[in-house]
Order: sequence, then C-alpha cells, then structure tokens
Amino acid sequence: MAQTGNGPLSGVRVVELAGIGPGPFAAMLLADLGADVVRVDRPGGSGISIPPAHDLTNRGKRSVLVDLKAPEGPGRVLDLVERADVLIEGYRPGVAERLGVGPEECLARNPRLVYGRMTGWGQDGPLADTAGHDIGYIALTGALGMTGTADGPPVAPANLLGDYAGGSLYLVIGVLAALQHARGEGGAGQVVDAAIVDGTAHLTTMIRGMLEAGAWQDRRAANLLDGGAPFYGTYETADGGHMAVGALEQRFYAEFLRLLGIADEVPPREDLAKWGELRTAIADRFRTRTREEWTAVFDGSDACVAPVLSLREAPGHPHLAARGTFVEHEGVTQPAPAPRFSRTPGAVRGGPALPGADTEEVARDWDVPALSAAGPEGPPGAGPETPTPAGPEGPTSARPEDQAPARPEGPTSAGPEGPTSAGPEDRAPARPEGPSSAGPESPTTARPEGPTVTRPEDPTPAPSDTPSTAHPGDRSVAGSEEGSQR
Repeated sequence: MAQTGNGPLSGVRVVELAGIGPGPFAAMLLADLGADVVRVDRPGGSGISIPPAHDLTNRGKRSVLVDLKAPEGPGRVLDLVERADVLIEGYRPGVAERLGVGPEECLARNPRLVYGRMTGWGQDGPLADTAGHDIGYIALTGALGMTGTADGPPVAPANLLGDYAGGSLYLVIGVLAALQHARGEGGAGQVVDAAIVDGTAHLTTMIRGMLEAGAWQDRRAANLLDGGAPFYGTYETADGGHMAVGALEQRFYAEFLRLLGIADEVPPREDLAKWGELRTAIADRFRTRTREEWTAVFDGSDACVAPVLSLREAPGHPHLAARGTFVEHEGVTQPAPAPRFSRTPGAVRGGPALPGADTEEVARDWDVPALSAAGPEGPPGAGPETPTPAGPEGPTSARPEDQAPARPEGPTSAGPEGPTSAGPEDRAPARPEGPSSAGPESPTTARPEGPTVTRPEDPTPAPSDTPSTAHPGDRSVAGSEEGSQR
C-alpha cells in the first residue's frame, strides 16, 4: 500500500508551552505522528535533570525561546497561537491566565484553537492548586493500591501509569477529538481539561465492574490479574532473572504445565485452597534453570510465558527487533512511533529540540517576524540552570515562568517525570466545553508498516555536557506558578 505524507497529522500545527512530564510526552506523540510541534522554551531551561540533547520526549519538535514574563512575551506566543491548531500547557490552574496566554486570550486570537491543559489534580477541586506527583495521583484513584504483594506495600510503577497512561494519552485523545470537532462544519475550538486523576480512574473501569460483580476482591494479590493467581505472575530463575507467566486459559495453562514439567505433580488450579501449594511447586521448578534456559523451553509455544527483560535488553529481543519496535536515531536507541499506520506512517524526524535553536526557522515558516527580530533570549542548546531549592517536595529547578506572583512556591503535583507542581495542574480555571462527538476514523485493513526514521535536515547544536544537579524525580518548578502538577 502506497505511503503518503509524513504521518497522519502532517499539516497540524502545535504550540507547546514548555513543561515536564505528561505534557511534553503528549506533544512528542503528536510530533511522531507528523504534527509540526513548536516548543516555547523559557530562558533558563525546563527544570529537568538531564541535558536537553538527551530528552527524547522533545524529539521531532522545534524550539523557540520566549520569556513570558517580559512585556513582549505573551504577544509572541499569541502570534504563534493565531497560526496554530493546538496549544498544550501544563501549568497550575490560573498561571496561563496570569501570564496572558490563557484560553480566553488564545481563543480570541484563534476561535478554532484546541487548548489542551495537562494537570495532575485537574482545573478545579480541593487539591487543584496543590503540588503533586504521579504516585500521589494514582494513589487516590485506587490504582496504586492494586499493586504489590499481599504482605508488602503498593509498588510504584515508575511514572508510566499516571503521567503517561492516565495523563498524556488522555490529553492526546481529547486534543484529537476536539480538533476533529473544530475542523467540522460549524465547529469551534475549546478547552480540553486532562487530569491524571481522571484518566487513571478511567483506566480502572473494567476492574471496578468486576468489583461490583463480586469477581474482584478489594485487596492486593488476591485476584486473577494482580498476582494473586499462581498462573499469573512472575517467578525467579536460577540465575536471579525472572519469567512472567500469564497462562489464564485452560489450554494455555495445560501447555504451561507440560513444558514446565510438573503436569502430574500439582493440584488442580480450580482448588483455590491449594493455590499456595501450586505456587510453591511452580516457583521451585523455575529455580532449577536460568532465565535463558527457560526462555528456550517456552519459545514459540502457547504457554504464555516470557522472560522479564531490562530496559537495555528489550531492544535486542528477536520479536521486537523484527518489528522495529525500537529504532536508532543519531546513535540513540529509542522506542519507535506508535501506533503504526498503513498509508501515513509516523517517524522519528529529528533529535530532541534544543532551547531556542529553531527560532529563525520557525519565524520564517510560521510567518511570525517578531520572533526573528527578537532573536534568541538565551544561548541555544543551553541546559537547565542550577535548580533552586524547592518547597516540601524537594529541590526543583526553578523556571522563570514558574515564579508566578500569587502561586505557592512548592512544586505542583508533578508527573512521573518529576513533580509537575505547576505542571498539569497549573492549568487555568477555565473548564473544557466537553469532548467532541467525533471519533477516530476507521482503520484500514491493510497491514500497517513500521515507523521510519528520517534524519533531521539541519544539524542541531552541540548539547551541554553539564547535567543538572536536580534529582530525576524533582522535576517540578520550585516556587513557580507555572510549575507542572503532573
């Protein structure tokens, strides 16, 4: 099937007000799918603890430097907004409004604009103005309470569940639905209020249905899908590795026991009273061989068993390698764009945007001469400045924009990538007008082709070699109203 364009979102223009966590990841998804994403960076950096050249969530974007606290700053952003289809911001509620780039100002300049707001707690509610992080958001939704062993504490699943699954993905779904509505006959722009607590709660829908039906116990490691069942969990191998077992269906379970070599030695799995005995038998057997040996035993079978790989090991797995699940771009191995499209495949079109490196190019392409006339407001490619001490949540790199006048100094709830204290929650009060009824278009039946990787047309400036001293988790902006609340 012939491929066209540079992704299904080719031609869509997105303005991203620099932040950390779920907002940048959402903008990266749009860039992977072909959108022209311009990140508005602030002088001094975003506050994350890695050099800009290594921040893969900014791949495929372009960057301009604008000081939103300078008299001319808001006007330059509004000039970009006038030519954009989407804006994404992750400030605490009210911050964008105080800076002069809230929904009212932006929609006045561009009535069809989709204004996406990413926060942890949401635009309203008792916690809306407080700092937070991914772990706190998923804790309140009940999702965190489902993880871990029966006799141990809940286990934080990095920041994948809250920041990215409950945050970024829901923001992107909302933005695309609103964009479909805005482009339809009689359509108009609107505000999309994406809160991590809302998205994460939504992810628990099936489990809550099972709970109401009496098919799920409201405690850890006591259910079919939370490690409670001996045939759905992980087991240690002789070399300290682990194997993941998901033999739920009877025929797959039978194959699992046959290959494990204990089919005639264990009690029937229907006897819940003997699940402890069954688990012990399975665990003892797995400890007799290494992870590599068990991988060979189950390879190609329907036993639903797989080795637990590390982040560095994953790209080398034969299946992922064959599909091109990971790609190498400019010497860096990274996940390829997903999902895949048969006619308009996405692509990694460039490395991480360096602060201010694309100001002249964007000024020309978007016809915003004021950007070019102003020139960069800081050294292109400069990394974040030394973080300033933050409030109770630990040190967070202070971002100039995060010093909004009347906001708390503590970081707003940050996402997995660090406190977004002013992040997603730094959204302004305005509430979204509701999701558009338009849904995604029907997928084609042709087999989608894998994502491609194209090299950037222009070389990017050399990155700074000096990493920030901030802790990876402390990504919130200290004392900033603009800090993200992820």
